[in-house]
Amino acid sequence: MPLISVIMPVYNGEKTIKETVESVLNQTIKDLELIIINDGSQDSTLKIVSLIQDSRIKVFSYPNAGSSASRNRGISRASGEYISFIDADDLWTPDKLEEQLKALQGNPEAAVAYSWTDCIDESGKFLGKGSYFSFSGDVYANLLLTNFVDSGSNVLIRSEALKKIGYFDEYRHFSEDWDMWLRLASDYSFVAVSKPQIFYRISSNSKSTNLLQMESDSIEVIERACDRNPAYFSPLKQLSKGNIYKYLLFRSLNLATKREDCLIAAKFFWQSVKYDPSLLRTKVIGKVLFKIITVLLLPREIAGTMITKYKMLYNIDTLLIYMRKGVPFEGK
Repeated sequence: MPLISVIMPVYNGEKTIKETVESVLNQTIKDLELIIINDGSQDSTLKIVSLIQDSRIKVFSYPNAGSSASRNRGISRASGEYISFIDADDLWTPDKLEEQLKALQGNPEAAVAYSWTDCIDESGKFLGKGSYFSFSGDVYANLLLTNFVDSGSNVLIRSEALKKIGYFDEYRHFSEDWDMWLRLASDYSFVAVSKPQIFYRISSNSKSTNLLQMESDSIEVIERACDRNPAYFSPLKQLSKGNIYKYLLFRSLNLATKREDCLIAAKFFWQSVKYDPSLLRTKVIGKVLFKIITVLLLPREIAGTMITKYKMLYNIDTLLIYMRKGVPFEGK
């Protein structure tokens, strides 16, 4: 029986899966199995994986059902004492599993270890810092305020804890990982590894660009999490929703190239101010309104030139840092 089971769901991952698989196989901990769940890929994903010769790789193919179903299928096949997940376009540092395992072994009361995250683009170029928070112990309140774990490619979990909590919610298209971490945090302690070990890839066609569905699912996660202890967590509900809408606002501004995009950004702007009125006193608000109005009123080419000229493009590191502060952000 392997010490660690790594579960990798993949759908049409031919561009990145080889590099991702190698980042798992090159871990300093060798006692692992890599369970690849092929979620109905129609490209050369399987062919690429078949060329990687390593007995630790196990591949299972199913009709397309989404990442949550794929993770659940992987959990049902995992035999390791610990379980980790990695998406087929993300990367790990070689010591990721080793450092997280040490953290769990040194904190027997904890069931989940996580690390810091950096963001990369489609070509692997560094975009900026993701979450650099180090909350340990009872992290439920902090996790409710913001998903500092950042992605499904981060955690190492004791198998018995994961199987007790249950599977990922297959009816949720977004925020299913946040929902899972909150369920784990309601019963178990977390421990942080205070170093960047996950490289989260931001791509133009990632599912996270469907911001309206992300909004719906995230708000539902917040409501359900607060319902577990209304008296204690209800005061955090407004702050949590404010953080979500600030994140959605800056993601929408990053993606906004046409009028429809800016109408969505305008909606998120209104909701951000509704949940955090102090935003109106920050310097960044002028930049937000400038981009929304520019893209709404001007032809695309002219708007793009003006935004670039006045340095109004919001890169991902600014976006993520801002979302997680939960306090007025002055920006540059």
